[in-house]
Amino acid sequence: MVARILIPIYLYGYSNKKELKMQTRKLGGTEIEVSELVLGGGYVGGILLQSDEEEKLRAVQHAMDSGINLIDTAPSYGNGESEKAVGRLLPQLTPRPYLATKVQIDPLIRNDLAGQVEKSISASLTRLETSSVDLIQLHNPLGKEDDIKHLGVDHLIGDDGIIKALQKAKDSGLTKYIGMTALGDPTSCQIAIGTAAFDTAQVYYNMLNPSADMTVPNNWTQTNFLQLMTTCEEYKIGIMNIRVFAAGILASTKRTGREIAITGSSDFKFEEDEERAEKLFKYLPKSNYTMAQQALRFSLANQKISCVVLGLASFSELKESLHVTSAPPMDNPSLEKLRQLYNSNYTLAV
Repeated sequence: MVARILIPIYLYGYSNKKELKMQTRKLGGTEIEVSELVLGGGYVGGILLQSDEEEKLRAVQHAMDSGINLIDTAPSYGNGESEKAVGRLLPQLTPRPYLATKVQIDPLIRNDLAGQVEKSISASLTRLETSSVDLIQLHNPLGKEDDIKHLGVDHLIGDDGIIKALQKAKDSGLTKYIGMTALGDPTSCQIAIGTAAFDTAQVYYNMLNPSADMTVPNNWTQTNFLQLMTTCEEYKIGIMNIRVFAAGILASTKRTGREIAITGSSDFKFEEDEERAEKLFKYLPKSNYTMAQQALRFSLANQKISCVVLGLASFSELKESLHVTSAPPMDNPSLEKLRQLYNSNYTLAV
């Protein structure tokens, strides 16, 4: 069921006052009706890390006024500074948003996993200045085995496993729901989702790489996320779409120096994705939408997605993104043109 929140707002690029139609979607099997756009507090966008206090409050309150009802942060964002910023802002925000943060297991320590989870949650709640949150998510990229970048998927299960520790936090009232970040080895992510333990999953999906929800050709040169969305849907897991702008490649031709395309990926070639992005936008029918708005309209056309996590650097980028809530999602003819490009592994002439 899709609900609409009607709020008057000045939309990006428009001089006339228009009605913002922020839609909400069910967050998987939870009781949360989440706004289709939610605010991310990560390093790549940086709005909760790079801005001064006045700008942070102005941007976040504007997001709340515009119908955004969830903030997603993590201890690793700015070494705790993102959580601290959210903690300072929360008492000033009306209405109070849903709150999501994360737990990341130390890549060099694989013992006392439950203790690490408990310690991380306690530190997060202190920084956030709250006694509980709505969602706590495992942040580590997953792998078949442990290495410096990946957490072995076997650590999730068993009496001493991470899932048991997260469920304990849930049972103790420290969080209403638990989730995971579906990055790293896609097969390991499938195994984690198949445990049916998680309420949500943050899934990499964007106009450059839609493999989390489509079959890609055998010569696909990007990470193949093995249609993770289909598995999430099977287990009624709420899909939080991350990296919708592909670290900014789909949002602008300008670079901030904070671009990180896929967490845990060592074979990423930035220039190749820039070339793919150029071909995508040439191949799409002409429109008045910006690059970022087209990327958002692409994701919002997918009804499997519960929400899109926005990584933003400025107030103007927030307003630009909010414009899509008063616009239709990407239409089927445009989506079909993109499918043809994907099926050719970007070899079609433009």
